[in-house]
Amino acid sequence: MRSADYFSASAEAYATFRPSYPDALIRYVAECAPGRDLAWDCATGNGQAAVPLGDWFARVVATDASETQLAHARPHPRIAYRLAPAGASELDAASVDLVTVAQALHWLDLDAFYGEVRRVLKPGGVLAAWCYARCRVGPDTDPVIDWFYEDRVGRYWPPERLHTETAYRDLPFPFEELPAGRWEMHASLTRAELVGYFGTWSAVAVARRTEQIDPLPEVVKRLSVVWPSDTERRSVIWPLALRIGRPRRPLQ
Repeated sequence: MRSADYFSASAEAYATFRPSYPDALIRYVAECAPGRDLAWDCATGNGQAAVPLGDWFARVVATDASETQLAHARPHPRIAYRLAPAGASELDAASVDLVTVAQALHWLDLDAFYGEVRRVLKPGGVLAAWCYARCRVGPDTDPVIDWFYEDRVGRYWPPERLHTETAYRDLPFPFEELPAGRWEMHASLTRAELVGYFGTWSAVAVARRTEQIDPLPEVVKRLSVVWPSDTERRSVIWPLALRIGRPRRPLQ
């Protein structure tokens, strides 16, 4: 289970403003799996990873510990959404071809989750975990993003969030790793849509609770100086890091 719930209060915004994962990434992790019968997307949120997986697998079980997040999940005929902690999926043993956890591994009880992964994966089954850090837009806007990320709400980032800055390399990953490749997410956003994405950050949730004010108008004011048009769309890029592997075989 996540150490704290930073996202239920912003579940609707999360569903609206969180970026989509690259089709090529979803294809790659699907093709690493030994079959296409069943994928388990753990800590699914609103189904950002589960929905594209539904185009590759006969069935996808997408679990999350937040009822509110699941209430805003995107429907798909091949996806079954379930309320469940990461360490207790209720899936059958040796039934899953692929386990995914997108932008959430750092929130999980890793011992419990990894034990559940080993239990549910078929022989040759694969775990894929990915994350992304702060986005980049351009030389005029990036200093404003960095100010908001580091200075305005920086003190409110939960410590677990720092693992995304190190691309999960500092998290234990006791699996036989496969080539991870290099990935990026891209989106074309208005200024308001970018600020809407900021509103889904865990640090913003903590700032709102702690200060009893919303910090977003401050970043809107600064962004408006360098991005004055309400309708102009700009290219936004997030570097994305993948760790992917199979359970290690026991020594014979």
